[in-house]
Amino acid sequence: MPRPKKRRMVQCRPRVVYYKPQGVPLAGLKETVLTVDGLEAIRLADAEGLDQEAAAQRMAISRPTFSRLVAEARSLVARAIVDGRAIRIEGGPVEMIEPQGPGCGRGRRRRRRGRL
Repeated sequence: MPRPKKRRMVQCRPRVVYYKPQGVPLAGLKETVLTVDGLEAIRLADAEGLDQEAAAQRMAISRPTFSRLVAEARSLVARAIVDGRAIRIEGGPVEMIEPQGPGCGRGRRRRRRGRL
């Protein structure tokens, strides 16, 4: 019997859960499913720019698990784009930290420093 998956911490629910190529009817598209934890791994690594250790801590998983998760998610998204597939975001063993909140889905912020 396989070991049960540990819940992964996700900052908030995705605001958009479906992407598809423009100009192609949905009925004619094949679909790829990206899990919510896979999206969170991409968000932390690529949009937030965190290193794997810090991102793994934020998701409450080990660094090797984070590494596998982000590699699988990136590969899935790349294949969907290259093959012209729709991407549906759902599922995965996750626990929401902030279901709706101010930090949800904004990416990395850059602060400007004023002169003294």
